[in-house]
This record gives sequence, structure tokens and C-alpha cells, in this order.
Amino acid sequence: MFDGLSGRLQQTVKRLKGQGRLTDENMSQTLRDVRMALLEADVALPVAKDFIEQVRTQAQDQEVQQSLTPGQALIKIVQDELTRLMGQHNDGLNLSARPPVVILVAGLQGAGKTTSVAKLAKRLIDQDRKRVLLVSADIYRPAAIEQLKHLAGQVKADFFPSTSEQKPVDIVTAALDSAAKQSVDVLIVDTAGRLHIDQEMMAEIKAIHAAAKPVETLFVVDSMTGQDAVNTAKAFDEALPLTGIILTKTDGDARGGAALSIRQVTGKPIKFLGVGEKADALEAFHPERVASRILGMGDVLSLIEEVEQKVDHEQAQKLAKKLKKGKGFDLVDFRDQMTQMQSMGGISSLMEKMPGMANLGQAAQGQLDDKQTTQVIAIIDSMTGHERQFPAIIKGARKRRIAGGSGTQVQDVNRLLKQFMQMQKMMKKMRKGGMAKMMRSMKGQLPGF
Repeated sequence: MFDGLSGRLQQTVKRLKGQGRLTDENMSQTLRDVRMALLEADVALPVAKDFIEQVRTQAQDQEVQQSLTPGQALIKIVQDELTRLMGQHNDGLNLSARPPVVILVAGLQGAGKTTSVAKLAKRLIDQDRKRVLLVSADIYRPAAIEQLKHLAGQVKADFFPSTSEQKPVDIVTAALDSAAKQSVDVLIVDTAGRLHIDQEMMAEIKAIHAAAKPVETLFVVDSMTGQDAVNTAKAFDEALPLTGIILTKTDGDARGGAALSIRQVTGKPIKFLGVGEKADALEAFHPERVASRILGMGDVLSLIEEVEQKVDHEQAQKLAKKLKKGKGFDLVDFRDQMTQMQSMGGISSLMEKMPGMANLGQAAQGQLDDKQTTQVIAIIDSMTGHERQFPAIIKGARKRRIAGGSGTQVQDVNRLLKQFMQMQKMMKKMRKGGMAKMMRSMKGQLPGF
């Protein structure tokens, strides 16, 4: 997300390097470049204009310290304005009301509404330790009810059955009664999607809203639709009191215009980002962290939170004990590390959150390919248990057999073995307490997966 905008903004700031101070001349050119970058990212024109004027005012009023370069000064101004534009801070869900807390979820067909309901349920169950009940009020698509039932089972949420013969208001009323009797903490109501907002849809959703009395009314929009997403959210909010937005499919949106525009246009906060297809691919939206990512400064806080939530700590402790006892790091351990990386969104997702990764250059970034991580796992899976423990025995005939079994080439197997040997050396340095040496040896030598 924000790939194009991030690259353009960083190039623009770089041009100011070497300048003694911010002048009307260099600021004028820089702001023109920033404006073009925003418009190319599909940011709404009024939003882009307001952003530029705010940056201009800040740059003119700010007394830049002598220790700062013009580029650094502008980064700070742009970062502050990006954060302001997106809402300053994360607006979490209001879960303090008397249970069952009702969350009503609406959205157009195809925006990822039902999967977002399941992701939200998983987040509430895993992180907030809530008991969650899901119900579908979509009587127009029986498949939607079955889909939600299936997803509820996957994320370990309770499910309240409904049928296409029932009225949506009756379904919600019955679900609310059941939630109260079962001491459920949160009831999430999935509503029917439409191809577009119409009078029939709005009348139905208003009736459901009146019956459910939700604490949170969330609207799900597809970020890849750009300004259409912003306009749809605005039209919906005019008919119903929204409390927040879930922006989906952000992993496939290279522009990010919807994320930058939606708060300013609708006045409603983005509460979550859908960042993938997996059940745990839902991130809380932190404007200040997203602003840092856009400017290539990484997002260490989100990275730490992701590690805490998704890394198998028991497995990590076993590996640490194994290394401490002097036992070697083998291909089974290497495979486990690759699998852990995939569970956290893949290497590209991790690198996006690491400071300084934007300075790697396009060639180096092109090597960070999640498809090749999958290939690494396939190659290791094609080995025998003995080969994984003792990779030194893997020679010509074995390499050909492994390549054939994993659908790869012998050179792919060779590359994997070379990468593994590098990782093995790093692990030996860690065991000997040479963390500083290991970090120095890694500098500029990221393995190309």
C-alpha cells in the first residue's frame, strides 16, 4: 500500500538535500511535486489542496533548527500533516457498554464485508478475550449465511442460525435475545450487501439499526475502488450514523488514496485495515504509524505487536534452548523460520515495517519475494528427514531428486543451501554471544528469497 506515493514523496524530499534552508523557490517546486504525488495516489482533489496549504503554512511558520536539513524539516511537517489528515490516533472499538455490545457491519457487495466480520471476531476473541456471537441478516443470499457459519467455525466464534425466509429485523431481535441469555460479550451483525446504495437498502439497514441499537456501526469499503470508496462511505453516512470504517484489500492497493481521503471527506475514522485473506489479516489503523510507513521510516511498533501476537513463542524457546546446548541449526529449523515469516504476512510485509528499507533500492526490494519463500518451504519438504538434519550430504543426484519433487530447478536448491549456510553461521555467532558481530555481518547482505 502507498507504494507509488511513498516513492514519490521520498524522491521529492531527497531533492532538498544540500539546500541551506527552505526558501519560497525550493518549497514551491517541492509542494508541486507533493501535490502531483497525492493526486496520482488517487487522493481527492479538495483533500490534496488542503494538505498542500497546511504544509505550506507550517513550512513558512516553523523556525527550523540549524541542526536540521531542509529535507528533515519537511519530512517532519509532512509526517505531522499526514497524521492529522488520517485522524491523529487510533480509534478503537467501544467495548465498555453493557454486554452484549452490538456491532453492526454494512457494506456493498464484494467489498469483503462477511470476511471482515470473521476477522473482527477473531481479533476480539484472541486479543480482547471476548465471547463473540455472529449472525447474518442477509436473507437475499443463502450462501452468505452458510459462508458466515463456516467462518465462525474457523475463528471459534458462536453462530446464530438464520434463514432466507425470515425478516432481517426478526433475525437480529432473536440473535440479540439469544446473546443476552448466553452471556455473550459481543454480537456482530452481518447485513446484506448491494451493488449500489439504494432506497430499499437504506430503509432495511435503518430498521435493523433501530432494532439492534448498535454501539458500533462499521462500514466496509474496498480500498482498491479509490474515490468510489470515499463517495460510497459518505453517502452511507448521510443515511446512518457510522462510527468507523474498515478499509479492505489494502494489500492489493498500491495507491492508498482512499485511506488518505476518507477521514477528511466523511469525518469518520478508519478503525481497521484488511491486509490479506487470512483470518488474522486485520490491523488496527494507526495514522501516525501509517504516516511513518509512507515516508519510509518504518513502523516498529506494529512490527513488535505482530511478533508478540503471531510468533510461536514455545517454538522459539525450543530453538533457543537447542542452540544453547550446542546443537546445530538444521533445515527443519530454517523451514520453521520461513513458516513463521509467512504467518506474519510474508517478508515484504515485515520489510515494509522496518526503518530504512525504502533506501534499499528497487533491485534489492525485488529480491524480497514471498513466492520464493513458498518455494524454499517446498524444496525443504521434498527432502528426507536425514537430509534436513545433515544437508552436507545433499549432492548431485539428491539435488536433482529434490528439485524434481518440489517443481524447481537444481540452481534453486543450490541457492537455498547457500542461504541456509549463511543463516547457520549467523546462528553460531548468536550462540557465542556475538550478536553485535552478527548484525555487522548482516549489514547490506539481506538474503534474496
